[in-house]
Amino acid sequence: MNVESAEFNFLLEQTKATRGNVSVQINKLKDAGYIEVIKSFRANYPLTTCKITEAGLAAFEKYVEAISGYLNQN
Repeated sequence: MNVESAEFNFLLEQTKATRGNVSVQINKLKDAGYIEVIKSFRANYPLTTCKITEAGLAAFEKYVEAISGYLNQN
């Protein structure tokens, strides 16, 4: 949540997941309306960039709140 948008290779590096796994997760998030996927080219190479949507931000904040409540239980 520290970046406004993220390129596919950045996501690969940060998650240490496989290309296939990242692709599947991107499609699931896109289908849920949580991210916008922008396909373009850089120096004749395909470039996939993901940007979180308002719905995605709201879902993430709800998730963080739920996890925080769970972890803070005594």
